[in-house]
Amino acid sequence: MMHRRRIVVAAAAFAALAALLTGCVQSSSSSTTTSGGGLADGSTVLRVLAGSEVKDMLPILAQAEKAIGVKVELDYIGTLDGTEEVASGGAKGKYDATWFPNNRYLSLLPGASSAIGTSVKIMSSPVVFGLRQSVARKLGWDTKPPTWAELSAAASAGDFTYGMTNPAASNSGFSALVSVATALSGTGTSLTDADITTVTPQMATFFSGQKLTAGSSGFLADKFSADPTSVDGIINYESVLKGLKIKGEPISIITPTDGVVTSDYPLTLLNSASAAKKPLFTKLTNWLRTTKIQKEIATQTHRRPGVPGIYTGNEFPKTIAFETPFPNTLDVANTLIAVYLDAARPPAQTLFVLDTSGSMEGSRLESLQQALKNLAGADTSTTGSFAEFANRERVTLLPFNTKPGSPTTFDVPQDNKDAVLAQIRDYTDQLMADGNTDIYSTLKKAYGIALQQQTERPGTIVSIVLMTDGENNQGISESDFEKYFTSLGADGKAIPTYVVLFGDANVDELTKLATATGGTTFDALNGDLASAFQAIRGYQ
Repeated sequence: MMHRRRIVVAAAAFAALAALLTGCVQSSSSSTTTSGGGLADGSTVLRVLAGSEVKDMLPILAQAEKAIGVKVELDYIGTLDGTEEVASGGAKGKYDATWFPNNRYLSLLPGASSAIGTSVKIMSSPVVFGLRQSVARKLGWDTKPPTWAELSAAASAGDFTYGMTNPAASNSGFSALVSVATALSGTGTSLTDADITTVTPQMATFFSGQKLTAGSSGFLADKFSADPTSVDGIINYESVLKGLKIKGEPISIITPTDGVVTSDYPLTLLNSASAAKKPLFTKLTNWLRTTKIQKEIATQTHRRPGVPGIYTGNEFPKTIAFETPFPNTLDVANTLIAVYLDAARPPAQTLFVLDTSGSMEGSRLESLQQALKNLAGADTSTTGSFAEFANRERVTLLPFNTKPGSPTTFDVPQDNKDAVLAQIRDYTDQLMADGNTDIYSTLKKAYGIALQQQTERPGTIVSIVLMTDGENNQGISESDFEKYFTSLGADGKAIPTYVVLFGDANVDELTKLATATGGTTFDALNGDLASAFQAIRGYQ
């Protein structure tokens, strides 16, 4: 029997689902001021807690201030944290409104929905397929859109490959997962646990074509844009695909005929907002929904108008996409994601390159040990369970200090993984801090291991995580590693390194390294390794 992740039907579960549905990368910036509820207030200011996806609306909002005198202060936050703040009452007094991709999940938890008042749809974008034009034409999908079942059959046959965000971290991935499972179930209604069990083999067939993953829709788009030959296409927001700039042939947007999930970006007034802010909210939403501004939104962001009947020329298809029914319980949503991670998606192979030099002694090493143990089952929250090492995953831990250490590999079984997770926790407790810092020799060794494992287990998604708290002072240099990486074949260059910035790490140098390998950086300079390691799991 497949290991079933813990299901918590409470505030924690709700918050986890919020994270799954948005894929926003948490940011501490706002339009003009600092974050954390420190937004400037005033009689003409509307303070909005928002997903980072709406950052592209800043030029439109700047127009609003000039045209109608309403100044919008945006505080960007991952929707996991944002939803927790709204549901717990923490947004009261700090914010006047929210602006996330959708509010569907708020209705799933009693109490959370009571925190929000008037909600106004501003724009929308469905989650669809973007395929290289030649591939779409070869499959006949440039003239006749496929069903999800036809996409599944073609993926299984190797007719195309694709990338998708992790449903445990991103709205676009979760939306696609809901669409696929619901369409394959053939019921035409919201999924049940029984439906998920029935269609799991078919989902595995569909996801056999997935060769690229990411923790956010923006990162996925950037990765595909940088190397459009890595896969044949990606699943993403229609708006993102329309704005995608890639070399060579254009992208064909494929909308499966049996259903998609659409984000409608509702600007939502909080019930706790003062009476003086309500007229500002009404003034702003009315202005955003005028024909002129709706057209500008469509042109600038490639999202569909939120107002029916707005003429946008040939910007969007004339046909109306069938909207997939959304899961109506937290249990079903959590079960669907657990099945994806443990049974449906291609298995992951993850290598953790861990700095155990002398500077890690004390609290830093303890933080590293706890972060790893959280991934090995110590964090029993719903979000922690989704970040947990998955069934079928191969985990390799490679410590280093003055020189590379010996790698230790753990194969997580299909079922009953608790014993292996306990072994990982025991191993983590034995880590010791001592010596200097040999980053690049160890990373070179990690790529050799990753390539070997890739050969042993083809069809897996391979990634490397580098965690260091200092600068390289032993072994080969940064330039030596660059030469080595450049010499790798396509398989080696396709393996990204995700870098955790910690302690006294060289931010510029390590950011350059992450970018060169197709990865990205995660900021734990504040000491929060656990959150950084959990965030990385969305990319593995």
